Amino acid sequence: MSVTQPLSSTPSFSPLRLQRRSLVRQAGAVVLGTLFLALSSYVEVPMVPVPMTMQTLAVTLVGALYGWRLGAITIAAWLIQGAIGLPVLSGGAAGAHHFVGPTAGYLFAFPVAGALVGWLAERGWNGKRVVLAFVSMLAGNLVCLAVGGAWLAIMIGAEAAFMSGVAPFLVGAVLKSALGAAALKALAR
Repeated sequence: MSVTQPLSSTPSFSPLRLQRRSLVRQAGAVVLGTLFLALSSYVEVPMVPVPMTMQTLAVTLVGALYGWRLGAITIAAWLIQGAIGLPVLSGGAAGAHHFVGPTAGYLFAFPVAGALVGWLAERGWNGKRVVLAFVSMLAGNLVCLAVGGAWLAIMIGAEAAFMSGVAPFLVGAVLKSALGAAALKALAR
């Protein structure tokens, strides 16, 4: 084995190849990822008690492109930014009170969903296998809906939580998963 060859011949799961980059570049990726997540928060359809945003698309894409560790770190960094008062949450919202309100379950599910999608991407469920990428992204969306819906059920009851916090988002979850898988396919080229 020559000195110029990488130690591992395992192909990269992501076109970004962040797992092979320096810590400085990975930190830069975290900053860019939190910016992407914040921008996705501004694309919203106001609904009560939970608005529809592009956050789950961004969360699943960050997970798929960054991997489970760096993806979860990036998503957690974004949530910390929102908790300390930066206007990065849905529609530019900010503040720790969002982490105990009706949307708290969804917010806490985001790092889990991103980590799940990243973990699956690292195992080949990525843009090279678009159907698996779609299933992975859909699983991430469903984690968000399940955890978010469960938290909301504690606040307003199970039936009301399902009707206002899960059911209206199911079609969007499928569409965002398809869009995310298509984006991964395009990036894999």
